[in-house]
Amino acid sequence: MIMNDVGASTLVLGRGPKALLDRVTEDPTGPLTVGLSGPAGHGKTALLTELARTHQRAGVTVRTGAPDPGEPIDPATLLLVDDAHLLDDDRLAALLRLAATRDHRLVVAHRPWPRSAALTELADALRRDGQAVLLTPFTREQTAAHLATAPELARRADLVDFVHTQTGGVPRDVERLARGLRAAPTDAPTEAPRSVIVEFLPDLEAQPADIRRLLLALAAGVPLPVSLLGALLGREPEAVDELIATTRAAGLIGADGRLAPIVRRAVTALSPAADRNAVWRRLGELQLARGGAVLPLVRSLLGLGMAGDCPPSTLAAAAQEALADEPALAADLFAAATVAGHPASARQALATALAGNLDDALRLADRLLATADPSDRARAAAVAASALAHRGQVGRSVELFTWSGSASAVAFATVGKLATGDLTAVAAPPVDDPRGAPPTLHASAARLMAEGVRESVVGTPTAALSALVQAAALLEPDGRAALLPDSPAALAALTAVHCGELDIAERVLHRAQAAGVGGPLLARRHRLLQAWILMVRGQTLAAAERLASVTADGRPLESRDLLFAAALRMGIGRRTSDLGALKRGWGQALEAVVRHPVDLFTLLPLGELAIAGARLGDLARLEPYLREGWALLGRLDTPALWSVPLHWSGLHAAILTDEPTAADDHVAALLAVADHSRYAAVVAAAAESWVEVLRGVVDPVRVQAAARGLHDTGLCWDGARLAGQAAIRTADRRAMTTLLECARVLQGRPAGVTGGPRPTPGESTTQVADAIAGPAQQGLSDREYEVAELVLAGLTYREIGARLFISAKTVEHHVARMRNRLNCANRAELLALLRTVVADRASNAAGQPWPQRSAR
Repeated sequence: MIMNDVGASTLVLGRGPKALLDRVTEDPTGPLTVGLSGPAGHGKTALLTELARTHQRAGVTVRTGAPDPGEPIDPATLLLVDDAHLLDDDRLAALLRLAATRDHRLVVAHRPWPRSAALTELADALRRDGQAVLLTPFTREQTAAHLATAPELARRADLVDFVHTQTGGVPRDVERLARGLRAAPTDAPTEAPRSVIVEFLPDLEAQPADIRRLLLALAAGVPLPVSLLGALLGREPEAVDELIATTRAAGLIGADGRLAPIVRRAVTALSPAADRNAVWRRLGELQLARGGAVLPLVRSLLGLGMAGDCPPSTLAAAAQEALADEPALAADLFAAATVAGHPASARQALATALAGNLDDALRLADRLLATADPSDRARAAAVAASALAHRGQVGRSVELFTWSGSASAVAFATVGKLATGDLTAVAAPPVDDPRGAPPTLHASAARLMAEGVRESVVGTPTAALSALVQAAALLEPDGRAALLPDSPAALAALTAVHCGELDIAERVLHRAQAAGVGGPLLARRHRLLQAWILMVRGQTLAAAERLASVTADGRPLESRDLLFAAALRMGIGRRTSDLGALKRGWGQALEAVVRHPVDLFTLLPLGELAIAGARLGDLARLEPYLREGWALLGRLDTPALWSVPLHWSGLHAAILTDEPTAADDHVAALLAVADHSRYAAVVAAAAESWVEVLRGVVDPVRVQAAARGLHDTGLCWDGARLAGQAAIRTADRRAMTTLLECARVLQGRPAGVTGGPRPTPGESTTQVADAIAGPAQQGLSDREYEVAELVLAGLTYREIGARLFISAKTVEHHVARMRNRLNCANRAELLALLRTVVADRASNAAGQPWPQRSAR
């Protein structure tokens, strides 16, 4: 509908204009009475020009412009009238008379608004006696066709969507942008060139002040009801509708009442700053006065880089609206409001903490504790207390929660006291909020958290887990804006892990993660615990991937999360027999232990690190922290739920450091609390079976029962490891085969897959079994252990030979002999079993049994 400057008379036409032009081309002298209607920039003038050319080539006289009233017009002449909406009533009446005679050939173009009575009558007559053609924006295909006329743009199919989206298909704007892109080509444009934006200046300057203000309001990019626009412009609704119609007719807004991106940028960039600020400030004030949301307005202005034009009160209100779902944005908006003169508040500290920026949150909260009003000081104390809990300063956190005084704060203080071994917190009853605050979801969840932790210390695992899962569920609807010292989902998961309910732990963490409970601050904790469960189940690759996702953003971990991450790395390295990873991670693990004081909720990683330290022969550096952990449990009367996993870890550390007496003590402690829960009973039985195996007493039935019990409670890797260790320590060939099969099944490999040598002609099955059982019972030689460790490290036979000063052929011989000795069908089975054998080798790993336990 516009004339292209690349090739004269090349138009991109819609169906109606094309049919008109085709008809005129076929019969230039035939009857012609047409009304063209469309907003500015939609090609009315271009179509009239093309009609003139077509008739002139056919020898028809063409006249442009409206005749004076009473002026005679030759019926053979084609009369083309543009911008009829600007004509006075007399000239419109003259055109109406010409149309009524049906003798004259007449094409009249006009905008859809303003519509005087005379113009309406003329348009009706043209439509009744001839043809009405409506000019509309380009479709995407028409935009592509227009760009295809320019060789430098025709090769850029990627530009079609960009141009069409930027312009909304308005032909005038498509042409402007295409011309600008030809003049300033770029690989992947993200916005229109500045030269194109400047071309809109005459269009904007031609508009009256009210339309320019309307355009600025629409440029804010948020839905604006007519009532709000009326208040902004000081107009009645009918007058606002007229302004919108006039602006649409000017081709500056689309049929949906929105600005195309290129027009929005032009309005924003070319309007005087004072006018722009006045309109947007007034919009914010009107929305606040109406109780409406201002976040969409502020977000839109942020996208334009104009948020600084908002008043401080609007920024603060938008920050409050963003707090629940986007704490980082809320923190930025609060900070901008503070810079603009709005006083800092505990809400700002809360948003900053929820976004994970504890340094700034603590600084701000500390200032507010000294300068804010009493209510804000109490909220600031709760923010500081939660932040300190994440950094391991539980004692200081308890002080601040207690001083804060709300029911939620008192409940969190109870959790903190129990975490540090203060048994007096068990007797503290739930309290109502002293200020009469209502029992919100947050307050109810905090109370249930305190009850759950109490039950975990002095009650039953079932009651503890029930209370904590309920607390987690309470926060799921609106937990994103809840600043917590720890999430109830995390505590529920820890409790579930400590009593062997890994399925419950996984589900509660999944729901908390999906609901975003605790915002970004607790998202990492939830993912770390998910990784921990995967590791315990033996899914080390999935656990490593989940751990990697926690640190993918490059932000440093807080001390509590750092401790769990370090223990996860060491635990994954131990389970995959990656001695190099254990050595590399040990220093970082020790640093994490030093940074985070021991509390009830970090005993799990502490136990895992104890086993790793024993594996590396460096357990002594961890002993002070282990003693502190046992002392903490002692102050709480050694609750079984929290002590059983630590005894289990202590047992394996004692095995690795070859301390039979210490191992016996851990077994005795586990047996003493075996009736506390199903999990305690399973772990106690497995511990007793393990030390018996190490002493050379292998009861296949008991070992299988213990291994399967571990597997059923989620300790899948430990169960497979127990069966495998028993298999290589028994002299009974049938027992060895049965136990190896059990280990395979518990590792998740198909049952019935057996390996090892097959009888040759003249050799009995019994002889083959004896050949398997003898070497397996004896274990691996020292040289074979060395070869096994290097094979597991991923070295080639040549590299292993160079390391051990033997030939690659000799290395291959060692590997083949180990495969036969351990009855492995293939290399994959050999590697799986070698991981178990190598990981469990202590100073007596050559298979020498421990001394028998003394009578007790």
